[in-house]
Formats: sequence, C-alpha cells, structure tokens
Amino acid sequence: MSLNRSQQLFVTIVKKHHAKLLVKAAKNAGAEGATILYAKGSGIHEKKSFIGIPIEFEKELILTIAKKQVMDQIVHAVVQTGKLNESGKGIGFTIDLKKVTGIAHLLDDPEEADQVMGEEDEDIMPKEDIPFDLIVTIVKKGSANQVIDSSLEAGAEGGTILNGRGSGIHEKASLLNIPIEPEKEVVLTLIHQKKTKEVLQAIETGVGLNQSGKGIAFVIEVDKVVGINHVIEELIEKTTE
Repeated sequence: MSLNRSQQLFVTIVKKHHAKLLVKAAKNAGAEGATILYAKGSGIHEKKSFIGIPIEFEKELILTIAKKQVMDQIVHAVVQTGKLNESGKGIGFTIDLKKVTGIAHLLDDPEEADQVMGEEDEDIMPKEDIPFDLIVTIVKKGSANQVIDSSLEAGAEGGTILNGRGSGIHEKASLLNIPIEPEKEVVLTLIHQKKTKEVLQAIETGVGLNQSGKGIAFVIEVDKVVGINHVIEELIEKTTE
C-alpha cells in the first residue's frame, strides 16, 4: 500500500497545559506526531482586561500533519478529548498542503521520498459549507496587540500571537559585525471569508503595513474548522433570513 500523497495540516489552539492530552489523542487516532508551540491571545469568550489592565491568555498551538484519509478521525478525536465543541475550549482548522518533505519513514518505498508530495488525490475531505480564511500577520515586537485590536474592530473574533525572530530588507542585519535578528510577533486571525477583505484592510491601516518595514500579512484558505460553533450558527442564521 503506497502513501496517500494528499496531506493536511491540522492547527489546534487551546489553553496552556491542554496540548499534551490532545497530542496523545491525535496519535491514538492515527497521527505520527505533533509539534507544540507556546502562544498568547484572547477569544470572544475571554475577558480582554481586568480593572483596566490588558489580559494576555497563555495558549498552546499544535501543528499536526497527516494523510487526508485519516484526518477526519484525528480531528474527531481531538474535538472529543478537548471538548472543542464547547465555547471557550479552543479552536482547530485544517489546511491543504501542496508539498511535504521529510516524511520518508511514512513511505512503503523510500525512493518515493524524492518525488513531489501533494499530488491530486480522490480522497479529499469535503470543504466546509461556510468557508474561512487564516490571516497571518508578521510585525515587529510590540505591534501584535494593534493587529488584534484592528481586526476586532473590523469583525474578527480574536487572535493568537506567536513570538519569532527575523530581519527584512528594511532592517539592519548586523551591528559592529554582530548579527542582529529583530524580535517579531506573528498574529493568526481566523476569519469568515466574507470578512477577510475588511479585516485585512483594517490591519493594514491600523498597523501601517503599507509603509516600508512595518510588517507583512497574507491570507491562507482554510479547509475545515472546529471549535467555533457559535460563529457558524450565527452565519447560518444570517444566510437563512
């Protein structure tokens, strides 16, 4: 039996200390493993401040790559274990991967590892009736909250912040011959496609992304979403009115 070349990435965002249990559930359901990243952020069911002081909730972000033919059962296991269908427990979404490398151990024939992963396959998970996008914004450290504030004003539900490093064309790469890697913040914003343009424009204006060196943002189409039943139900009601 050869490897199904269609792979997907399952991104799950939950409260701190919950990821380990979900990774175990994913592996029991057929995943080979997962990567946990630490993040911060807030959702619609979490208070944004306390006595005027902003609150940043600690999160864990899980990245799981698996075949499409087993992704449904992995998602189901994670949703059941993490109770993601309950408000405020977390969210998850899958993204189609065009190409994957570094997974030769999953192949029946190791020589197939040199071939392009991600060819068309008939076993494709059906798209959601209500489509979503993921807006990824990369800005200098300290600007992430402005990204989230701008997106909230435009109709987003919240956002997740990851810390990173990197330098762009408008940033010095060294000082006194010592390499410099400026600290960055990566903001993930899950949004209904009808609001994508408006939210993206709000982020661009609020952070000034049209100015050199301020940051970048890009949009990725999401395949399947879990953990936001309140949003989906609201959208269905609006479409049936």
